[in-house]
Amino acid sequence: MHGDLTLEVHAATDTTQADSIQNVVDTVSNEVEQTTNVLSKMIQPILEKLPSLIFALILFGLGMILIRQIMRLIHRGFQRSNMDSIMASFLRSVIRIVLYVFLIVITMSILGVPMDSIVAVIASAGVAVALALKDSLSNLAGGFIILFSKPLKEGDTVEINGSKGTIEAISILYTRMVTPDNTTVYIPNGVVASGKIINYTDKELRRVDLFFGISYGDDIDAARTVLLDVAHHAPEALTEPEAQVFVSSHEESAVALKLQVWTKSENYWVLYYRLLEEGKKAFDRNGISIPYPQVELHLPEKTTDA
Repeated sequence: MHGDLTLEVHAATDTTQADSIQNVVDTVSNEVEQTTNVLSKMIQPILEKLPSLIFALILFGLGMILIRQIMRLIHRGFQRSNMDSIMASFLRSVIRIVLYVFLIVITMSILGVPMDSIVAVIASAGVAVALALKDSLSNLAGGFIILFSKPLKEGDTVEINGSKGTIEAISILYTRMVTPDNTTVYIPNGVVASGKIINYTDKELRRVDLFFGISYGDDIDAARTVLLDVAHHAPEALTEPEAQVFVSSHEESAVALKLQVWTKSENYWVLYYRLLEEGKKAFDRNGISIPYPQVELHLPEKTTDA
């Protein structure tokens, strides 16, 4: 009797354990099935897009190589056409950006991104960039104006916005200038395009104008002869057009003579300083004075009472 009871208890226990194990197995199976379904849903689109993704990556890589080859051909073409180096560099930068944008658009379209979405994104990005970078866009437009109107070119000595120097390069946004003391100045293209530009080397020849004052007691013709002789012996001075000296004004303390000598633009400052120095030395040798303002005081004589 006792033995039968014990067997029943063991059988019930075994049944309970079996049910528990079965429940665990069923729960694990359900979790595995749900996880598998989720992963399947995630992987399936990737597997479906995998051929397009691989093709897009291959096309992008080939496009990068093709763009490099195109840029090399464009560079050679610009060199053969003798295009201004600054303009060629600017155009290459713009063409490179356009080609890369075109390649990205093609790659996205292969991946199945709708073109209207791409255009909408580009338009939205363009508006945002335009608002955030309106000054930069002004500089970009200024760069196009400079390059196509050509008020200056590489190597020109110019004055822009109060800065004087030699143009070294014109990038998409800035014009790079080197001053005579070898300082680099970056001027926004918008400022260059809208401001006043003085180009000192645009013409092949340039005239040096210098003023010399002589006293009212000196001979004007003798002073003129001295200055013309100085100009004649200056190696940078040109014989045509001829140098000229004439009276420009009557000052309070001197008669002002104006010396005009023509030279090549690159020799302007060398001749300018040479004439200043040699003119003073020649006046000294010939006894011609360069007066400076003087004030004469006349004091009344003292009278003594008788």
